[in-house]
Amino acid sequence: MFSLHEGSGLLLLLLLAGLQIAAEARGVPPCSPGFSEDLYTVVVPDITEKGWPLFNVKFVSCGRGGLVRFECSNPSDFRIEDNGVVYAARTLQRTPAPASPLLIKAVDTTTQQQWVTQVKMMPPTQVQELAVPPVMSKNFEEIVFPPQNADSTLKRIKRDWVIPPINVPENSRGPFPQDLVMIRSDHDKNRPLRYSVTGPGADQPPTGIFTIDPISGALSVNKPLDREHIPSFHLRAHAVDLNGNQVENPIDIVINVIDMNDNRPEFTHQIWNGTVPEGSKPGTFVMTVTSIDKDDPKTANGMLRYKILSQNPESPSSNMFTINNKTGGIITVAAGLDREKVPQYTLIIQATDMEGNPMYGLSNTATAVIRVTDVNDNPPEFTAETFFGEVPENAVNVIVANLTVTDKDQPNTPAWNAVYKITGGDPTGRFSVPTDPTTNEGLPIDYEISRTYVLTVEARNEVSLARGIHPPKQSTATVSIRVTDVNESPYFDPNPKLIRLEEGMLPESTLTMFTAQDPDRYMQQTISPSTGRISTIAILDRESPYVKNSLYNATFLATDNGKTPASGTGTLQIYLVDINDNAPKVYPHEAEVCEKPEPNAINITALDGDLNPNAGPFAFELPHRPQDVKRNWTLTRLNGDYAQMSLKIGFLESGIYEVPIIITDSGNLPMSNTSYLRIKVCQCDMNGDCTDQQHIMAAGLGTGAIISILLCIIILLILVLMFVVWMKRRDKERQAKQLLIDPEDDVRDNILKYDEEGGGEEDQGLKAADNDPTAPPYDSLLVFDYEGSGSTAGSLSSLNSSSSGGDQDYDYLNDWGPRFRKLADMYGGSDD
Repeated sequence: MFSLHEGSGLLLLLLLAGLQIAAEARGVPPCSPGFSEDLYTVVVPDITEKGWPLFNVKFVSCGRGGLVRFECSNPSDFRIEDNGVVYAARTLQRTPAPASPLLIKAVDTTTQQQWVTQVKMMPPTQVQELAVPPVMSKNFEEIVFPPQNADSTLKRIKRDWVIPPINVPENSRGPFPQDLVMIRSDHDKNRPLRYSVTGPGADQPPTGIFTIDPISGALSVNKPLDREHIPSFHLRAHAVDLNGNQVENPIDIVINVIDMNDNRPEFTHQIWNGTVPEGSKPGTFVMTVTSIDKDDPKTANGMLRYKILSQNPESPSSNMFTINNKTGGIITVAAGLDREKVPQYTLIIQATDMEGNPMYGLSNTATAVIRVTDVNDNPPEFTAETFFGEVPENAVNVIVANLTVTDKDQPNTPAWNAVYKITGGDPTGRFSVPTDPTTNEGLPIDYEISRTYVLTVEARNEVSLARGIHPPKQSTATVSIRVTDVNESPYFDPNPKLIRLEEGMLPESTLTMFTAQDPDRYMQQTISPSTGRISTIAILDRESPYVKNSLYNATFLATDNGKTPASGTGTLQIYLVDINDNAPKVYPHEAEVCEKPEPNAINITALDGDLNPNAGPFAFELPHRPQDVKRNWTLTRLNGDYAQMSLKIGFLESGIYEVPIIITDSGNLPMSNTSYLRIKVCQCDMNGDCTDQQHIMAAGLGTGAIISILLCIIILLILVLMFVVWMKRRDKERQAKQLLIDPEDDVRDNILKYDEEGGGEEDQGLKAADNDPTAPPYDSLLVFDYEGSGSTAGSLSSLNSSSSGGDQDYDYLNDWGPRFRKLADMYGGSDD
């Protein structure tokens, strides 16, 4: 069997050996309730912290239904729970004097029956002196024997102990390694054994925290533990012989890291912002602050308490707020919050662990900023009792008087924005008092009706006043307005004026009387003399582009003779009743069909400028002449507005056909008209679409455009042809010159240019020739033929010429080639 011994100075001690049960069967007495031991011997450390579990006492109830309540003889030092676990009620330190046994009493709450046991506590140094292993000094689970029947025999059953958890405080200062417990098997009496532990913290990460002496079985911790990092360790202890054979079943060892108060509370925000309306009653919730402590929240180390350290400003009192010490909720505790006096409060909040113990607890602080929000507790007040203003009559959307108010509430909020209402003196609603001048609205003010207005104006806020606040007298003011007279424009009544006439009225026909009136009764002035008689100067046509929706709008001007003349306009609306004065026309004007009848349908309709019943339904028909119209085409009436045109013959040659169609409307006196439908007959593909060249013209180009393109092409070809002819002719002339000039007698150096002005100083220009009396009476352009005395050329008179040319020998022309033989025959031969 396994057993555990605790070393000196250890916090815990485990059981050394298992319980042996009698091997031989004996009679079993009936079960009686009570403690499992009359005397418990436990080991306690030299120093015990408050709240540490020390030991456990077992009570056997034997199936009793009542509840059992435990009590101890020293409640100031020890506390026992309903499960029998005894805890330290305060920090305990061992004294040299031996302590008397602790009495534990169990009371049945139903029958009030009582049982008492004793607990003897001893220091760890006396463990080796005990003949019987002591009970664990920490919380553990005790092995419970199974219940025995009266007729059963008690058998000796060997079973392993269940090891209670080992509690080790965190942040221990050592020295290390520090012994925890000693693990031993009772098989070591017969043979040497080797001990080992496995699990996280031993041979698994984080390794090396716990080690065991393989010979003695002493389990040690090698470094300080951190509960916030790893709160517990689960190890398994093994015992083997020197050959590695297992001699005991492995036992589980749980090491709990006991929390120490090593973490301060930390607020989740360093600055907290909250709001509260001014005038709030005590108990109004404001905000909640939160702090977190990494220590165990189930112990006092992680139990926080909040308090307000300071309030700034301390007005109207130093305790305007309070905080729930457990939840951190801040509420108002006093009345008197006034935004206009104190708009904001700053609180310093402290959080302390150890349930707020100022001596042992750790603390931290944060700032709570509470903004007092505005409520409408201050009504607007006018800056004066009476305001004065002046406005010319007929003025609209002008500022008559500026009304000013004061309001102590927060600016640019609904509790501060002023809304004005006229409560008297304006029954017709001719004035308005908006807060923004750009939205002024009102009715014209007439001097002839009233020369002065006295208004009563009330100022309010956009939101209602707070409960209990009433508007003072200063929230109402009087506005006195004087109206000044101006020259008003004449006006037509009614305006506009509507009359109903039939279209087609002849010129100079009287329509109606449309006169204007002057509203000024206190000014000596008249309207320009005019009878106001309206007559036509042209025929009224409902289909005119100036008529919209059968209405003709005519605007007339009236002017008075005031010092500054004023004028007004009036509109005469003439509704023209339609008559049948427009003949229908075919629509569309152009269409396209195939040479063969199928598919060859053209849907047509009629356009009529008149309205019903002077328009449709229409009658469609083909004329009798020319005769080929009815021979080639057929017209079928679809309904009162549409007809269908199609080929009547099996084939019609491609081309453009102007087909006349007679259309008659349905007027009281029907009107007929012959319209021409331009139909292009073309070759079509299987889909019924034109495929010839004319289709291209119809798709995008008209006849005139195509003719223009063709003319341009012809002109371009002519120009190209003329250029080619000119080039060929030029080549021939060049060749002829080459034949006429002897290569050995090149006379190009003797050629003189006579088309230049002035060969010398005596030949300078047109004016000199005109003023020279000796110049021949020819046109001035002939001066370029005049050689002049300074010319280097010889006189033309020196050249001898003969009309017959007989003295000249032209026989040499025969040597120039076949082209010059004709010249040789003409000039070089005989007189014949």
